[in-house]
Amino acid sequence: MRRRMAALAGVVAVLSSALTAVPASAATEVNGCVASVPEPGTTTPVKICYSLFRPAGASAAHTVPLIFHSHGWGGSRTKDPAAFKAWLDAGFGVLSFDQRSFGESTGVAHVMNPDFEGRDVVKLVDLVAGLDWVTQQRPGDPLIGAIGGSYGGGYQFAGAFTELRDRGRTRFDALAPEITWWDLKQSLAPAEAARTLWLSILFAGGGTHLPPAVSAGFVTLIATGAWPAGKAGRDLTAFFAHNGPAWHVAQGRKLDIPVLLGQGISDNLFNLNQGLANFDRALTAQARAKSLFIGYNGGHTLPAVVPPGFATPGDPCSIALGSPDFSGLAIRFMKLRLLGSRTGLSGFGTYHLSTANGRCLTQRSLSPNRTFKLGKIAIPTGVGLPLNLKLAKGPITVAGTPHLTANVYTVVPQSAAYFALSVGTNPLTAKVVQNNTMPLREKHAARGVRRTIELPAIAVDVPAGQNLYLTVAPLADMYAGQRGPIPGALLLKHGVLTVHAG
Repeated sequence: MRRRMAALAGVVAVLSSALTAVPASAATEVNGCVASVPEPGTTTPVKICYSLFRPAGASAAHTVPLIFHSHGWGGSRTKDPAAFKAWLDAGFGVLSFDQRSFGESTGVAHVMNPDFEGRDVVKLVDLVAGLDWVTQQRPGDPLIGAIGGSYGGGYQFAGAFTELRDRGRTRFDALAPEITWWDLKQSLAPAEAARTLWLSILFAGGGTHLPPAVSAGFVTLIATGAWPAGKAGRDLTAFFAHNGPAWHVAQGRKLDIPVLLGQGISDNLFNLNQGLANFDRALTAQARAKSLFIGYNGGHTLPAVVPPGFATPGDPCSIALGSPDFSGLAIRFMKLRLLGSRTGLSGFGTYHLSTANGRCLTQRSLSPNRTFKLGKIAIPTGVGLPLNLKLAKGPITVAGTPHLTANVYTVVPQSAAYFALSVGTNPLTAKVVQNNTMPLREKHAARGVRRTIELPAIAVDVPAGQNLYLTVAPLADMYAGQRGPIPGALLLKHGVLTVHAG
């Protein structure tokens, strides 16, 4: 049976390949599919389809490294070689592929499960390992990097970590993921409070590609704003459990390869917290010392109206490092790491963050170094206006992830409030930094339960004449539709907020 399946895989790859010349880029393009892991309960291999671009001059006598690329959620691969002209001109081959269930690929979306999407990527690496024009470091080990954002960043971690799990090492030599996640459940529903606005968009773009039970769970999340109770909730948690770097790190795995990581600070789906967790926890210390973290105001961005927020769009840190944008920075990074070219890149092992007003702030550490003691904080839940509590006068610069620890009291189950840091001349003019809030949701009545709330990670310069505030809001538009049984109240006592400030 195994021999027949292997033979079938070869036939699928050969029969579905077509060679065409691409004069515009002086490259050649091959379209094909590989046979990958069947869906549960079936024996039919899933097709993972790709477009392979070979730069002019690449041959067995003159090999080149190759860059993997893939699309975001609900999208499909890039077939136009003009989209990769900069990479082809720089001397890289490119393979762009349709992820499982999207484009021409078959199967069901398991949302970066290592046993499905992870192994799909491994099958494609096996394909590239057999190309005589791609540089091989040793038999079966091609010289490869990867690019892509959002879901197209997720496959990079899924593929590299799956190889690390199954082979003891990954064949990827460098990654450049953008605006992707560390923990998928935590991103979609932090504290099990659903980001309903984004879940609605994601479901509209690809809900039919999910397993039916997971699709139904998404509908429940959108309709109620809360993680489903009982078996449905346990099944949904199990579905997402392995789908991100957080699970692999919990199993004792870390990547030991250089990574250029781009994260949207004003991204209110996969926020800066997710990117910092990847940089700080998914890489070995040696890998991090060869890596770059770029935070910019962009990504999955929806304007924050309730409570109001602000951010200046742009990527000043890629510019500060000598590139016009993150894409240009990625080419320089791969030329350095895969070709050994002198690119002039510097700033490795540090955080390069766009402030809310558009300045590039570089920090070697984001560890908390400032503590603010808070008095009693009483906030209505489900209805009412935000509360803005003054923390400090400007000038002050804040960067990284603030944490609020307090004793929590509420008599109403499912009470929720939303937290952020904000800036303004007074409480009435304060606006949330970089458009992000994070929730506290108490499932049950609470009497003095000690909680630590992770606030949105930020970078902000508070100028003289303005103040830094803690915002606590009963409502937040990204979590629209959160349902408690009745409007209630939360009381926080003995609160302490820690942050990195200078």
